[in-house]
Amino acid sequence: MEIGIPKETKDQEFRVGLSPSSVRVCTERGHRIFIQAAAGVGAGFTDEDYQNAGAEVVSTAEDVWNREMVVKVKEPLPSEYPLIQKGQLLFTYLHLAADRILTENLIGSGVCAIAYETVELTDGKLPLLTPMSIIAGRLSVQFGARFLERQQGGRGVLLGGVPGVKPGKVVILGGGVVGTEAARIAVGMGAQVQILDINVERLSYLETLFGSRVELLYSSPSQIEKMVPDADLLIGAVLVLGRRAPTLVPRSLVAQMRPRSVIIDVAVDQGGCVETLHPTSHTHPTYTEEGVVHYGVPNMPGAVPWTATQALNNSTLSYVLQLADHGIKALTINPALAKGLNVENHQLVHPAVRDVFPDLI
Repeated sequence: MEIGIPKETKDQEFRVGLSPSSVRVCTERGHRIFIQAAAGVGAGFTDEDYQNAGAEVVSTAEDVWNREMVVKVKEPLPSEYPLIQKGQLLFTYLHLAADRILTENLIGSGVCAIAYETVELTDGKLPLLTPMSIIAGRLSVQFGARFLERQQGGRGVLLGGVPGVKPGKVVILGGGVVGTEAARIAVGMGAQVQILDINVERLSYLETLFGSRVELLYSSPSQIEKMVPDADLLIGAVLVLGRRAPTLVPRSLVAQMRPRSVIIDVAVDQGGCVETLHPTSHTHPTYTEEGVVHYGVPNMPGAVPWTATQALNNSTLSYVLQLADHGIKALTINPALAKGLNVENHQLVHPAVRDVFPDLI
């Protein structure tokens, strides 16, 4: 199969769909890889690295998209919509529930679009979302600590505190992969940490990880109203598979937070769980509303592309090979991959996304 790897077009998105080591595995299986020039440079991979792995370096995005399958990292942007082809396999993160225009364009194109984030194992685990969720969770505290610095617009709070001065308070909404990794870093920094989640079994599991170092609370509107105003750093870590994230923090509650406290909403690529938060970019990552610093970069792992590209490839490569070897028939062979299918033959097929856009069915 001919596989195209385009250079990502999202703001400061330096990850790349396939690393040179993944390309080598694909070419040794007899597949042809076409990668856009300089697509991997931001992640530390040169065109020569790809050529040595067996890829063919092409100069334009059109050369890359004119292939049977396109493997990306982030969703196509409007400039790429005209390049999408009927019957083509597109394998990437999509997050359609938060993007009606993209959804409409994918339906109109006739592409077969498979989303990393909805590939689901029989036990409910999301193998292609997990590696980026780990990175985003860890970065959320790293970035939060940075934007709490006064020079960055924050309160001037050191999360770990010092002897004689209490540490900063981190409130995490959601105890899944993102929330767990955020807590891991926050605890390591010495912060006071609270996790709120609606899954009691998950809270019990988190107790085995953190013991008394993290306060574990059942999430309810009243509990959120009680905890959020005292947070120096609020992290949104809510995930509802294939759907928009619920709004857990209304504007009225944001207004009760301390001036110059910080909100990092990792759920922004699914619409966000904070009413006042909207997507930002690595170039302009924050803005202030209701006196609170908001961070809403939807491609957070793009800040660490060397690590993120390899972590992503460790999980995606086996699925890429199945699609390359078998084409669309791979979906009948692998039920987990079949659950990743969002759009096919001008139809919106993923149940959760169909519920979000019933008028597009």
